[in-house]
Amino acid sequence: MKAMLHPQVRGVLELLVERGIPALDTIPPALARETYLERAPNVQPAAAQVGSVQDICATGSHGDIRLRVYRPAGTDQRTPLPALVWFHGGGWVIGSLETHDTLCRDLCNASGCSVVSVDYRLGPEYKFPAAVDDAIGSVNWIAQHASTLGIDPARLAVGGDSAGGNLAAVVSIAVRDSLTVRLKHQLLVYPVIDLRRNYPSHESNGEGYSLTTSLLDYFYQHYLDAPETINDWRASPILCGKLEGLPPALIITAGFDPLRDEGAAYAAALTAAGNQASYVCFERQIHGFITMGKVFDDAYPAISLCAAELRRQLCSR
Repeated sequence: MKAMLHPQVRGVLELLVERGIPALDTIPPALARETYLERAPNVQPAAAQVGSVQDICATGSHGDIRLRVYRPAGTDQRTPLPALVWFHGGGWVIGSLETHDTLCRDLCNASGCSVVSVDYRLGPEYKFPAAVDDAIGSVNWIAQHASTLGIDPARLAVGGDSAGGNLAAVVSIAVRDSLTVRLKHQLLVYPVIDLRRNYPSHESNGEGYSLTTSLLDYFYQHYLDAPETINDWRASPILCGKLEGLPPALIITAGFDPLRDEGAAYAAALTAAGNQASYVCFERQIHGFITMGKVFDDAYPAISLCAAELRRQLCSR
């Protein structure tokens, strides 16, 4: 199986070992956030030009939530666009609007959709369900203020990578019966789906591939308010007793990711519940690859796949 690891991935992993780069779980969360942001330019391509970028604040139940609104190049500011609400990855502990700015720009231009990136609250300062509350609150606020944002509320999707994919899945369930928010799609990139971690990939991919068992422990301990929270569907969406009636999903995983099998299991569960769910595994890749286009060629076809599905789900009436 290890022979399938992409040579580019192998080279980066070996370089990290050679240079003795400290793992994020060995440093405090505040420093881990700074380090994650500082390391981003080493693996991320240059940020693309888009039509416009605007930083605004949504009003949430616990205070303001920072949003960054992107419109693709060449679009009329007066034309309401379909929109993707994006939740960044980082284990609910690290990550920000800045760490995922390049990805959001690429998704915006490639899909022709507006992208709204959400700066939800992070642990350990804000424990579960703070991030969930901000995610749901931001989507409700965006739908209510769609006309001001230049967004078509009838063509709204949610998406995210890793912990952000978890939040997108949870939001899709939470607003299913809403009278004001009707989601058309959920885009889940190597999402966290089941915090119980009862899947073979956690054992086979738990060491040596960047996202390790100890790093997951670090994230979950800083995020969760209590150990039993892993059984709450808002933390582990696959445990929701009702998965019927959810928006169509595209789930992307990586072959050398400990989260691989839970993403596949969620695709199967969504399909069994009568939903549309497509599943694609980039077999030679590791967790986080979609933001690493400077060093991993596979980032580009993954982004193109996401964009194509957004166009199919949101741009055709």
